[in-house]
Amino acid sequence: MRQPAPVCLGLQPSFGFGDRIGLATPGHVAAMQRAGDGIAPIYAQQSIREMTRTGRSPNQVMQDALTGMQALGDQAITGADADHLKTIEDVSRTVDAGFCFFTIDPSDYVDQLADDYNASQLREKFATVADQVRWFDNYCGTTQSLDQVTVEFSEEVCLRAAVKYGPAIAHAISLADVIRKANQAVGRDYEIELSVDETMQPTTLAEHAIIAHECLASGMPLVSLAPRFIGDFEKGVDYKGDLEALQASLDAHAAIASALGPYKLSLHSGSDKLSMYGALARATNGKFHVKTAGTSYLEALRVAARCDEDLFRRIVAFSRTHYETDRATYHVSATLDETPPETEVADPRQLERIYLELWDEVPQGKGFVAPGRQILHCTFGSVLSGVLGKELVQLLSSEKATYTEVLAEHFARHLQALQSGM
Repeated sequence: MRQPAPVCLGLQPSFGFGDRIGLATPGHVAAMQRAGDGIAPIYAQQSIREMTRTGRSPNQVMQDALTGMQALGDQAITGADADHLKTIEDVSRTVDAGFCFFTIDPSDYVDQLADDYNASQLREKFATVADQVRWFDNYCGTTQSLDQVTVEFSEEVCLRAAVKYGPAIAHAISLADVIRKANQAVGRDYEIELSVDETMQPTTLAEHAIIAHECLASGMPLVSLAPRFIGDFEKGVDYKGDLEALQASLDAHAAIASALGPYKLSLHSGSDKLSMYGALARATNGKFHVKTAGTSYLEALRVAARCDEDLFRRIVAFSRTHYETDRATYHVSATLDETPPETEVADPRQLERIYLELWDEVPQGKGFVAPGRQILHCTFGSVLSGVLGKELVQLLSSEKATYTEVLAEHFARHLQALQSGM
């Protein structure tokens, strides 16, 4: 059987399955076969940060995904997402590995304090970035109607957008040109997603419009954009926030995406956000991309909880000792005080419930909320890079059918929640 090759997915609704271990793709494929009608999969998806923490290369990520597809005889299309790219080296490595969907992350160039500057500070900061925001006068003082959404670009709005995102937009456009040249050199089609979701404050409609318009005007083949939406998108748990307010916000962002592109709205930190999937699908009329990563690792730990209780207990204990350090780069709120240590929980079923939750106890259309999941989520790199990681991989290799079924059930619920809004 010929090995499948990743392709560009365009505006199809799509779902990204991150695999931090390299053994999850058969479960991802099984979930698609069970509940993925109308949604295109991306099996090879990993950020450079995740690859570094797990000691995997872009080539390994690609081959593990394609081999996993072969194992289940899957010849359907799939994308391949080189996630959170920041440097020219990142681009070179992922192009060489055959990725075709490139997620640019310009967060290092975003001024996270811009929303809090007073008028004097704002003008001082603007002076330092003015040469990178030649677009400023095109927006300042204008009002635009974008698919029935009115966006006002006051001077203050434009100043804050310039200070907050000016260098980030410039970097994104520059890196997109690197991506273009690299793919032209190998004769491969490609598409770009832009991630601006890793900010402290939600992306305003004016910011969204400026970012997207400038990127599109540069010739960037923008197929998907990930704003920072309202509410909390913490790792490992369901959406936290007002769902009615989120629906209205998603509707407005989707209108801009439709008017300027069209391009898809992308949801990062999408793992387990089942309660808001329907809202995303409705707002975008199916033009969405959802990205998951850590949830497949957490389901790997569920296999340990059910098949090797001693290993699971040792991973819980280890994760608790590393959580305060490892959580630094993640948006989470769980504290160690919220969950008892494994030594205080005798029943293995209860230990799984506390640290991973159980689907049969979660209402339909809802995701997990247990803080224990965040403790385990953030520490994946520390676990996988040591002896415990080797033991976990050995267990998953010997319990392939269990891991596949656990993942199939887990992601089928995700896909069904999305389809409820299509």
